Amino acid sequence: MSSLRVVEICAGAGGQALGLELAGFEHALAVELDPMAAETLKLNRPKWDVRVGDVADPAVWDPEQFRDVDLLAGGVPCPPFSIAGKQLGANDERDLFAWAVELCGIMRPRALMLENVRGLSAPRFSAYRQHVLDRLNELGYVADWRLLHASDYGVPQLRPRFVLVALREEDAPYFIWPEASPVGRTVGEELVDLMAANGWKHASHWAGRANKIAPTIVGGSKKHGGADLGPTRAKRAWRDMGVDGLGVADAAPSADAPEDHDPKLTVEMVARLQGWDEKKWHFAGRKTSKYRQIGNAFPPPVARAIGRQIVAALNHEGEPRVHTEAVAHDEVYRVLRAATDPLTIAEIFERIDGSLTLEEIELRLKHLMRDFNMQPIDSESGEPAYKLGDFRAFIGQDDHVRHEYLAQMRSKVS
Repeated sequence: MSSLRVVEICAGAGGQALGLELAGFEHALAVELDPMAAETLKLNRPKWDVRVGDVADPAVWDPEQFRDVDLLAGGVPCPPFSIAGKQLGANDERDLFAWAVELCGIMRPRALMLENVRGLSAPRFSAYRQHVLDRLNELGYVADWRLLHASDYGVPQLRPRFVLVALREEDAPYFIWPEASPVGRTVGEELVDLMAANGWKHASHWAGRANKIAPTIVGGSKKHGGADLGPTRAKRAWRDMGVDGLGVADAAPSADAPEDHDPKLTVEMVARLQGWDEKKWHFAGRKTSKYRQIGNAFPPPVARAIGRQIVAALNHEGEPRVHTEAVAHDEVYRVLRAATDPLTIAEIFERIDGSLTLEEIELRLKHLMRDFNMQPIDSESGEPAYKLGDFRAFIGQDDHVRHEYLAQMRSKVS
């Protein structure tokens, strides 16, 4: 059987790449904006074709040259959807999710896999998700979203990620999401040998304190300073496990560190908690850059679990499932999309058979107006009416504000 080929965009330091490789994919191309993360890819896989630069820049790569690749995958920027941010969605200049979906119309991959933060699963982005599903359906794909937790796939941290998988209609019946297999090791069990590397005699005692699953490791961005283990709540959780979250250490505790010492994690420790074998995958750059690359990555074991299921689907393994209608993420969006004339809230309520209250419809409309060009207009009844306009997201437009933003902020984008 010939190997399956993947093109990976926004590849980062290779968490998803390694997982997909272990699942059976061969990289035809990897594209990454951050030079140091790209250097990490080259360091570990020198034979790969790694392109450095803006993934949407035609001077960096030509999607047409990779038509009919088996898988298009990527971890597109998460700030547009992050709960910790402004959740600007399609209005965020960094948003590449919709652009990646449009690539399916150019490249015609057999499968698409995109991962992002949990925030994309929130009600705020229900219309955005519905637009993605409907657009993929127009392009001939069957798509589904799923919220997955890294701790269910062999990684000792929570790390929820929202994943989109889409396949061509002939392959989709063979895809099933990977079954959860909860982690059997805690932070203490995973790191006790690294904590004892310099002879710390209390490492076993520390491991007993750290007998838990870690909170989500946060890599941060170039814009917000150095390495630490996340916001206040996360640091508190780390402290309860005997870990100082205010930075990353250069080395494991010394042999004479006291029993009540709360050590900081090293880069190697963070890599292991992300599912990497720190002895087999090496990171380029200085400590903060390494930590940022690791913390922002998709854990390899999770990518491998999903990748294996995509491989099985592409090989038509098992019995095909009967296709069922995809879950509707936003009925208000679907009603407006099908309407030829503007609709009032009362008319929308009638067309969705009362599945949402009038107040819920009004809130959905507010969300829609953030991602689509639409403003209320006066109707004959005097009530405001709504008509769905164009999607505001970047999908490759030459005049989109994203180009100006990237030109001005290139050094701070990560």
